[in-house]
Amino acid sequence: MQDLGRLGFSEDQGSLLEVATSFCAKRSPMARVRQLIEDETGHDPDVWREIVELGWLGIAIPEAYGGAGLQLAEVVPVMEQMGRYMLAGPFYSTTLAAQAIAAGGTEDQKRTLLPRLAEGSITTLALCEAGGDWDLTNIECTATRTAGGALKLSGTKRLVSDAAVATTIIASVLLDGSPALVLIDRATIAPTALRREVIVDETKRAFELTLDGIEISATNLLDPAQAVAALKHIHLVANLLAAAEMCGGAQSVIDYTLDYLKTRVQFGKLIGSYQALKHPIVDAYVSYEQTRSHVYSAAHCFGEQGVGEIATRMAKAQADATLSFAADRAIQFHGGFGFTYDCDAQLYRRRAFWHASQYGDGAYHKEKLASLLL
Repeated sequence: MQDLGRLGFSEDQGSLLEVATSFCAKRSPMARVRQLIEDETGHDPDVWREIVELGWLGIAIPEAYGGAGLQLAEVVPVMEQMGRYMLAGPFYSTTLAAQAIAAGGTEDQKRTLLPRLAEGSITTLALCEAGGDWDLTNIECTATRTAGGALKLSGTKRLVSDAAVATTIIASVLLDGSPALVLIDRATIAPTALRREVIVDETKRAFELTLDGIEISATNLLDPAQAVAALKHIHLVANLLAAAEMCGGAQSVIDYTLDYLKTRVQFGKLIGSYQALKHPIVDAYVSYEQTRSHVYSAAHCFGEQGVGEIATRMAKAQADATLSFAADRAIQFHGGFGFTYDCDAQLYRRRAFWHASQYGDGAYHKEKLASLLL
C-alpha cells in the first residue's frame, strides 16, 4: 500500500492563503455574488484586473515562461478561498488552459502563449461533448487536413466555461483518428457559433460551441505526441482545483448554517440547542476537515507518479460528498426559507451539482480508485 497520509503546507501556500482570504472576502460579499448572477459576463472585470496584478494567473507557470515558477499546490489555497466566497471569474478556466499548454504545447507555443496567460489573457477549454464522457480521450469532434495544410474543424462542444470573454479556446478533437488539442482564436468564431447554456450554477457561465466551418492554421495544433498525456493531466488538475473550491464552499455554508442555528428561536429555544440539528452540523464539520486534509495532501503530492492521482481522486470524491451534505443540511435547517432561491445555501448546493457534473462525481472517482488501490 502506498503512503497517502503525507500532508505538507508551504510558506508560499500560507502567504497566498492569507492574501486570498482577505481579497476574496472584500471583493466578493454575497450581495455582490447575487448581483453578478444577473450580469451577462458573470464577473467583474475590475476584480479580474486586480487578480492579474496579484500574479495569481502565473503561480503555476514556470519562470522561463513568465510565471512565478511555483506548483499547483500554491494554486489550491487561492481556489479554496474563491470557493469560500464564491468569487466569480475565469481564473479556473485560464489556469486549466495554462496547464494544457504547459503539458501539451510545443516549445514555441509555450514561449508565446504562457506569458500572455500569466498577464491575464483569458483562455478556456472546450472538452465536453453531448455524451458528457469524463474520459477526455473519448472525442467525437474532428479536425481534417485541407489541401492547403490547414485544419478544418467539425462537431459541437458543450459546457465551455467563459467562452464569451475568452481570447483563445483550446478544443479537443480527433485528428487522423487520435486525440489532439487545437488553439482557436475567439475572433474567428462567428457569433452564431456560441450559444449560452442554462446551467445549474448560475454564478458561472457556460456555452455551446459549434466547430463546423472553423478553419485554423496547422501551427495552432498542440504537440500531437503529448495530447493524451495532456488530457490526463488536465483531468487531474481540474479535479484538484474543483475539490479545493468545493472545500472552501463547504466551510462557508457550514458557517452560514451555524449563524442561523445560533439566532433562530423556535418554541422558546434556539434551534441550535436541539440534538437533531447539533449532530448533523457536527458531521458536516468533521467531513469538511477531512476534505481539507485530502485536498492539501493531494496538492502536496500531486506531481508524484501514481500517488498524486490517487490522492486527487480521493479529494474530489470527499469534496463532492462534503459540500453536498453540508448544503443539503443548510437547506433543511432553514425550513421553508431554505427551499427558496433567496437562501444562500441554494447557491452552494448548486455549486456541488455543477462540480459533480464536471470531470467526474464522487461515484466515478471511487470506481477509478478501486482499480488504482486494489
